[in-house]
Amino acid sequence: MYNEEASAVEALREIVDADVGAEREIIVIDDGSTDRTASMLAAESWPAEVRFVSHDQNRGKGAAIQTGLAAAEGTHTAIMDADLEYRPADIAKLIAAASEGHEVVFGTRAFEAHSAHSFWYVIGNRGVTLAGNMLFNCWLSDMMTCHKLLPTELFRQLDLRENGFAIEAEITARLLRREVPIYEVSVAYQARSREEGKKLTAMDGFRVLRTLIRCRID
Repeated sequence: MYNEEASAVEALREIVDADVGAEREIIVIDDGSTDRTASMLAAESWPAEVRFVSHDQNRGKGAAIQTGLAAAEGTHTAIMDADLEYRPADIAKLIAAASEGHEVVFGTRAFEAHSAHSFWYVIGNRGVTLAGNMLFNCWLSDMMTCHKLLPTELFRQLDLRENGFAIEAEITARLLRREVPIYEVSVAYQARSREEGKKLTAMDGFRVLRTLIRCRID
């Protein structure tokens, strides 16, 4: 989480309360927040399964994921943002699919009219997903989803380098280069507006395309 004072406490409560159908640990990465995110979380009481790790300055989502992976002790790792765009309870769907034998599971978004804040946001997502499908000769419906579940050791072996949002594309691309099958399940999604704190920009889309190309030719 980064500067998520409006949703951090509620998001973590939802994660703690979610029945994911498995024993778990929850690692909270505060990526150098400069607002009240850290103090608001510190003022609450959390169960022992919750661990907090902080960056001394903002380093980006990719760096936060790397920090979380270094601290993870579980057999599998899933990503969850603190902005409440995704529902923590949907992680149970990913775990259920993994228990059926699927090594890597993604939660795919439908982008219904009520769940996406702008035309260009959806087109951008569809565009980079199409580019990734063409580059890697595959068919995924949502490469950029936050909901990804991987075996922790596999996750650590992906040679991830992106510090920012393009980490989502890099995770997908590294898996595809290894020819690891990706299984998709449907998840709920409700995009925030720019006024509500949405941080993605068109420049992020270009960084994602650059990352897909880099991973394809590496």
